[in-house]
Amino acid sequence: MTAHNEAKKDDIAPIVLMPGDPLRAKYIAENFLSNYKIVNNVRNMTTYTGEYKGKKVTIMPSGMGIASMGIYAYELYKFYDVDYIIRIGTSGANRSDIKILDVILSQSSYTLNNFAKLFDGFSENEIYASNILNKKIEEVATKSSINIKKGRIITTDVFDVYVDDLDKYRSNYPKNLDSLASEMESFALFFMAKKFNKNATCLLTVVDSPYDDRIVSSEMREKSLNNMIELALNSILEL
Repeated sequence: MTAHNEAKKDDIAPIVLMPGDPLRAKYIAENFLSNYKIVNNVRNMTTYTGEYKGKKVTIMPSGMGIASMGIYAYELYKFYDVDYIIRIGTSGANRSDIKILDVILSQSSYTLNNFAKLFDGFSENEIYASNILNKKIEEVATKSSINIKKGRIITTDVFDVYVDDLDKYRSNYPKNLDSLASEMESFALFFMAKKFNKNATCLLTVVDSPYDDRIVSSEMREKSLNNMIELALNSILEL
């Protein structure tokens, strides 16, 4: 047990899916898992371990932001011997060809945050997702006729939907930096996976775009998120 996780070591599966929202973790457990039980409730970050088609899996929320993800990923890899973590979250589009409700598979994450540098001197701005996990996800997506977009994402400390001058905000990044979407957690996850020689990747559903002012209904959003959740779950079956 840790300061942030009261689960016993055997209560956490070697494979963890991490939405940001504790309520989404609850939704996944109730709608996709069998024989699940609550294994942690510290800070209301309710964590569930159960089975998906016979495969043991844990669903644990990460909270919002690099710092929160960094804590939970560190503890899962170091103290609970987790081997694989797939973040399943939402994002905002960074390009006009990335549409609302598109599903993105992150190949790498770029950040301006100093989290990794402060943690142990890691000074690179970009870090890569697991080839092992990405290959599995791509195989399942192809078999299931799920169209995914693959590429670099940005992990930011700023919820850029609220930024008044988006062009000025984006001028902080290198001019030739091409990214599909922005979110707030993946760099910390990928960094911890690299540190502990483990595997991590990130699947995202696009829910905001500066190029599209449509309002997405809750029904449409739920269906798209379900596609992403099932893609992640089906991808772990052969791990």
